[in-house]
Amino acid sequence: MTSSLEAEAARLRLPPGFQVKAFDSVGSTNDEAKALSRSGAPEGTIVWARRQESGRGRRGRAWTSPEGNLYSTTILRPGLPAAAAAQVSFVAALAIAETAESVLPDPGGVRCKWPNDVLVHDRKLSGILLESEPAADGTVAWVVLGVGINLRHFPATADYGATSLIAEGAPPMGTGALLEVFAGHLADWYGRWRAHGFAPVREAWLSRARGLGGPIVVRLADRTIPGTFADLDSDGVLLLDPTDGGPRQRIAAGDVFFAPPAAS
Repeated sequence: MTSSLEAEAARLRLPPGFQVKAFDSVGSTNDEAKALSRSGAPEGTIVWARRQESGRGRRGRAWTSPEGNLYSTTILRPGLPAAAAAQVSFVAALAIAETAESVLPDPGGVRCKWPNDVLVHDRKLSGILLESEPAADGTVAWVVLGVGINLRHFPATADYGATSLIAEGAPPMGTGALLEVFAGHLADWYGRWRAHGFAPVREAWLSRARGLGGPIVVRLADRTIPGTFADLDSDGVLLLDPTDGGPRQRIAAGDVFFAPPAAS
């Protein structure tokens, strides 16, 4: 029997080359997408679920997945080395940011937070989880792009505070309608990245960057570094000028927290 979500998925208006596999419930949309990738599912296949029983974010953190938010994972096959393929997280952040800007009454409140968060009025709206598998030629065989967007619900406690589109004033809408909007922006930015490289993605991301030029604290696995968010390098690495006057640091992975300006 076809579920109501499968019936809704069949009616979605998606960009050329995109298709949806819909589930009422999965353990994780990323896990479903990885299995499909290994069995040869084409680029543009989207796994969409009403809810996840064991959703997760970066570094294995649990991702709360109540029904009413958007949970999707898109299979991509960029054919690039892993370091370059990781730029898909910036592509996804821009697609989420433009999705939020298109439905919110105050699009100016949308900001991108390094490495891959999207904020609305400094509260976390979404999560991105990128996973891949290597190919024999040194590229990635596939990338699965997991995206969760808070449409109706958000956790009461979160590291940075959280919010949802509805809480920020978006009109009532279903997750299918939100998926249509997101898929359109993802197809646009993914196409630009494939055609022109990271430069236009970097420029658009920096135009929305939260904290650029200001004080931040970067938490690494073994230490914490306060400094100034100087720039985003040409490969997506954060450039940090340490507060202690040391040499500029290239930060490839870490958690960013915003520090108040120093008293004058």
